[in-house]
Amino acid sequence: MTGFESYLQRCPLVAILRGVQPDEVVAIALALEQEGFAIVEVPLNSPRPLESIARLAEAVGDRMLIGAGTLIDPDDTDRVVAAGGRLIVMPHAHAAVVERAKAAGAITVPGFATPGEAFAMVRAGADALKLFPAEAAPPPVLKAMRAVLPEDLPVLPVGGITPETMAAYVAAGASGFGLGSALYRRGDDASRVAEKAKAFQAAWRTIAP
Repeated sequence: MTGFESYLQRCPLVAILRGVQPDEVVAIALALEQEGFAIVEVPLNSPRPLESIARLAEAVGDRMLIGAGTLIDPDDTDRVVAAGGRLIVMPHAHAAVVERAKAAGAITVPGFATPGEAFAMVRAGADALKLFPAEAAPPPVLKAMRAVLPEDLPVLPVGGITPETMAAYVAAGASGFGLGSALYRRGDDASRVAEKAKAFQAAWRTIAP
């Protein structure tokens, strides 16, 4: 079992806090932890993302997996790790980012949309794969790709995921999900995020494999 899979076993729902501010991020992460979440991603196109990652690493990094999303530039990997991040999530399939992240000791989850991209990222050393955007890859597409991908490789659909759409993806072979605007929108406070986290957890409990 990889380090990433141990967090997925605790909760296979990744909280994507796009647009979060550093002064609110810890309160939101604590609310998510209270609802059972174990993985938090701060996209690098958020305000002062490295500061948010550093605050999260200090506050909850011993209990939750903290990292960065929307990481495009391989050089940003080192900055994220220096801030305390241990997870690198990408929207695309870029072997150089995966290799840099693995060399830095980080867990890496690149994006993919085709079997060719998926196998290229497996060869590069990815710990899991992000099916993105999920809106363009409905459950039958995932099911077809799951037939050829390694059985023990976690695949997480991301993009447009709601409590109502998870069941069909799980039936098609999803290992978990990245949750974006349906969980957190810029300006949501901790109590609002907690409400939405409860809804996702309730949905997951009804479909958990």
